[in-house]
Amino acid sequence: MLNKFRYIMQIKSEKRMIAIGLIIIILVCGFAISRIGLGKSAQNTDNQSVSVQAMKVVQKDASVTYEYVGQVKAKNQVKVMSKVSGNIIDKMVEGGEYVSKGQPLFKIDNKQYQSAIRSAQAALAKAETARRSSERTAMRYSALYKLDAAARETTDSYIAQAEEDESTVETSRSALQEAIDNERDTTIISPVDGRIDINDVSSGYYVVAGSTVMATVSSVDPVWVQFTMSESEYLDLLLLGNDHLPDFFRDHLQIKLSNGGTYPIEGRVDQLDNAISETTGTITLKATFDNPNHMLAPGMFAKLIVHGDVQENAIMIPQKAVKDLLNKSIVYVVAEGNKAESRQVTLGNKVGNMVIITDGLSADDTIVVEGIDKIKKGSALSITMMEASEGE
Repeated sequence: MLNKFRYIMQIKSEKRMIAIGLIIIILVCGFAISRIGLGKSAQNTDNQSVSVQAMKVVQKDASVTYEYVGQVKAKNQVKVMSKVSGNIIDKMVEGGEYVSKGQPLFKIDNKQYQSAIRSAQAALAKAETARRSSERTAMRYSALYKLDAAARETTDSYIAQAEEDESTVETSRSALQEAIDNERDTTIISPVDGRIDINDVSSGYYVVAGSTVMATVSSVDPVWVQFTMSESEYLDLLLLGNDHLPDFFRDHLQIKLSNGGTYPIEGRVDQLDNAISETTGTITLKATFDNPNHMLAPGMFAKLIVHGDVQENAIMIPQKAVKDLLNKSIVYVVAEGNKAESRQVTLGNKVGNMVIITDGLSADDTIVVEGIDKIKKGSALSITMMEASEGE
């Protein structure tokens, strides 16, 4: 009986070992097959070329163009505040209207200021009456003093009273003038020619002297266009202009509007900041543009364009062929065997949609223009050549 039991257990153990062995064989075979499949897939991927469009580098004389993004700003932007307090009883203009310097904008209730004028007039009349009386008395006692008919002390006191009354008259006259000015200031006028904003106060609003902003008037002709340039660009321009901005840059600025149109009036650099920004590494400039038709509105963005000198035999490529990577400018060059080769380049000035390359390319190079986001260094390329005009 015992031998029979041992025989049965031995058979079960052998079957278990056979099952485990079969499982291991299946796993090993599956792993090997998957590796072979991945290898073939990777090989197929490596052999697959990327379709791109490429062109020969352009070499020709180029008129250098400088471009900057600017913003229109009012040369004068004045907050309108009243010199007197009171309720607004009339509005002469609506928000958004164009106004002239000296044009009435608001009217403040002037009743109390008219009363102040009348009180000041009465005080002045009283002071003048007292002055005339004290002057006559002083003159009389001065005559008596000369005849030894009045004491010196008495005469001097009447003369002093006459002088004090004269001072009172001057004080009262100043108070009257102040009251008149206050009443005149109840009419609020525009401090400059320009356009009033739409956030003005309404009729009935109580205005606090020197505190309440009733409206803002922004001058519209001429206007500034503020823009910035890098430190290196600024230094390059100084070299061209012998330590000054060159004439072509200072006096012949053009604006490309957001709708694609060109502003018909040229501008000129009017202001140059006195320092390079420590945070951005740029310097700020302001260009003045005449704006007789009020086409340029404060807050509007505009592209500033300046046409510079002609650069002979410039190496140029389309701007879209340049890829920025970690503060470097990279282009992909078609190398031997139609393989992609990354090349770091140094960018120069822009010429339309092209950019001048000052270092990194030669006139014999062919560069990838379309499809640069699909390739990497060493990628096999399926190339369709394009004309230079297509890349512009």
